[in-house]
Amino acid sequence: MVNEAEHNKIIKPVAVIHTDFSEKFGIPRQAGLVPELEARIELMPEFSKPEAVRELETFSHIWLIWGFSENKTETANLTVRPPRLGGSTRVGVFASRSPFRPNGLGLSVVKLKEIITGKNGISIIVCGADLLDGTPIYDIKPYLPLSDCVPNALEGYTAGTKNHRLKVVYQPEMLDALKDKKQALIGILEQDPRQTYFQEPSRIYGLYFAEFNIKFKVSDDILEILEVQKL
Repeated sequence: MVNEAEHNKIIKPVAVIHTDFSEKFGIPRQAGLVPELEARIELMPEFSKPEAVRELETFSHIWLIWGFSENKTETANLTVRPPRLGGSTRVGVFASRSPFRPNGLGLSVVKLKEIITGKNGISIIVCGADLLDGTPIYDIKPYLPLSDCVPNALEGYTAGTKNHRLKVVYQPEMLDALKDKKQALIGILEQDPRQTYFQEPSRIYGLYFAEFNIKFKVSDDILEILEVQKL
């Protein structure tokens, strides 16, 4: 028998998100870095009703509270090593965006593109998500510019470690098969999906995106796409 105090600790997904990422390699490090990325949020049956999203379409952006469902670690350390600091400097877990957290919860703000009501329920189309395909969504809230935007907020240690963009080069016909996902892929690669503290100039990397395996290598600040394989 679950008492009231225990019941209040139980949270369950209200939705699941579907993205073009079947593995974490290549997922943007933060939401909004690649605005061309589209994802579909499907509400769970008990919440997939018009009244649950009434007036949501009047907002341009929404907050997603979600779970790091693929993390197998059951304990969280008090300190972590952020990739932005080269993977050698430790900071407090609460001073980081590390996925290894006490409760394994993530927070992302995404652009709301469209709400679709169909025979299979309600779907919310968003842009700029940084989530793995199948990630559970525990809550959805509207983004409020009045209170959620702090123009003069301090950036902490991230101020001196902002990611630079790589130049992506490729044969034009290589990306024809991606069609409307082409610009999203280029945006992902420009962000440099490699670990900042583990980079091998001679290595050929493979990135699974949508229905493709993208082979590439990086030399200095130039990323060259070598091959696009249909899965």
